[in-house]
Amino acid sequence: MAPLGLLSKGEKAEIVEMKTQRGYFHGKSKNELCHAEDMGLRVGKVIEMLNNEGRGPILLKVDESRIAIGRSMAMKIMVRRIE
Repeated sequence: MAPLGLLSKGEKAEIVEMKTQRGYFHGKSKNELCHAEDMGLRVGKVIEMLNNEGRGPILLKVDESRIAIGRSMAMKIMVRRIE
């Protein structure tokens, strides 16, 4: 497992866990989880990294949609790379 924020352009991965700095999403951080889920980021989803260069948000493909998320959120989403 690795954080989503460490994937390179073109890599595909399955989301296996979503957590906060204190562990799993809970309490105040539940809003972050809801926002991520509203964008289609859920455990079991396969994503593709479209752009992860430089600073600022990263660009992902989830299903047939492209979404941008912040690097801090991307580092809280654990994924398993797919060949």
